[in-house]
Amino acid sequence: MPDTDPLIRLDSISLQRNGNMLLEGVSLRVLPRQIVTLVGPNGAGKTTLVRVLLGLIAPDAGTVQRRDGLVIGYVPQRFAVPTSLPMDADGFLRLAGRSTPQQRQQVLADNGAGGLLQRPLRALSGGEMQRVLLARALLRKPDLLVLDEPAQGLDVQGQQDLYDLIRRLRDTTGCGVLMISHDLHLVMAATDEVICLERHVCCVGKPEDISVHPEYLRLFGRDMAGLALYRHRHDHHHTLHGDIVPDAPQQEHRHD
Repeated sequence: MPDTDPLIRLDSISLQRNGNMLLEGVSLRVLPRQIVTLVGPNGAGKTTLVRVLLGLIAPDAGTVQRRDGLVIGYVPQRFAVPTSLPMDADGFLRLAGRSTPQQRQQVLADNGAGGLLQRPLRALSGGEMQRVLLARALLRKPDLLVLDEPAQGLDVQGQQDLYDLIRRLRDTTGCGVLMISHDLHLVMAATDEVICLERHVCCVGKPEDISVHPEYLRLFGRDMAGLALYRHRHDHHHTLHGDIVPDAPQQEHRHD
């Protein structure tokens, strides 16, 4: 029976700073095994809302309810590696908390980045760094994975591969996922529910419904409606070096 008890629930969140309303009456929830994507133009309050969710900012009004014992894994929008930092990926992963070398190697391998353990952080490409950041979040064994613009800086194939990976992680670990993204045409294919935000919730629903919603079209233009319905499905994935690896046969799952 599906678990319908939310991992996290935000009700009527409002936040104001210096006379500017950053969030106004925003509500959302994320269930186990559910991928929720937050979309909206720059300045819509997406990252601010995530900071409220993480407990980094207290809202002026509204409530945040977290499931007892909830563990959150967070992948930030940007991570600038100081050029003078003499740290490899293994050392960076150790900062996530207690883990064994075998666990760190395994979590990288599960993310398609098993060869990066001893690679200096400053030598990683954008796609490789994203996978290391994701591995670091997964070492926490999160119930909820929060990803702020996870595909930023990746090419189209890299974005597709990353979103495929996120879906597989949801299926194998049972975690809930909250993503922020502006890569609408690809995100729509990788999510169960979309929330359009412009300081308040403009619309919420399944991708195919949101893509034709008047508020979505107002925010992003009618040219994005066709792109939003693009669904990328294949029976293989790509390694970090572009090699094609067949996926194991999987049964179709339905997540209500």
